[in-house]
Amino acid sequence: MAETLPIILVPGLNCTARIYRAQIEALWRYGQVMVADHRCDADIKATAARILSYAPPRFALAGFSFGGYIAFEMMRQASERIAKLALLDTSARPDTAEQTAARKTRIAMAQSGRYGEISGLMIPLLLHRDRQTDAEITGIVHQMSEETGLEASVRELQAIMSRPDSRPLLPSIRCPTLVLVGDADLVTPPEVSREIAGGIAGARLEIVPQCGHMSPIERPEAVNAALAAWLET
Repeated sequence: MAETLPIILVPGLNCTARIYRAQIEALWRYGQVMVADHRCDADIKATAARILSYAPPRFALAGFSFGGYIAFEMMRQASERIAKLALLDTSARPDTAEQTAARKTRIAMAQSGRYGEISGLMIPLLLHRDRQTDAEITGIVHQMSEETGLEASVRELQAIMSRPDSRPLLPSIRCPTLVLVGDADLVTPPEVSREIAGGIAGARLEIVPQCGHMSPIERPEAVNAALAAWLET
């Protein structure tokens, strides 16, 4: 087995530690597993700095979706502390005008008293078509949204909109890197993961079959196997 390292897992938008429930148990054998609290700041730089302030001196870092955006910013701020990097269902690109407009619409909807409707409306975008009626998986999505709450969700959306273009950062990433995406991810499609992997020397690209955006809970066995191989590198 490779060296033992603390592992920091960063959740996605409207996600809590539940998104990594299968990974926490599977990865513990490789080192202490911590799930970052990414709910506190409305700016991506502040979010990354807060996580780094309590992170171990050196660690392996995995970020899912919004957590991947945070991971890129952590690399900017403290690349020397990050021994390994995993980027799950995420993108190095900044928001498009259309994406920003959609996020502002979600903020307005949430603040108008309709926050509870949003997770249900997002299911067709988040999950593979074969899992959109899976009571267990959809239940996790709804529960995480409830646990996040309105105020934290708005801060997360604002932080996402504040992120820079991370594509210029990619060639400077030298640590062992895993890039993973569901083959049917509609939020961050496989082509953006190919772009990330193509920009990082030696990065390993893993495309999970029959999987939407929520890979850690949709296909936990495949995600666990890919993360184990990454940690054993």
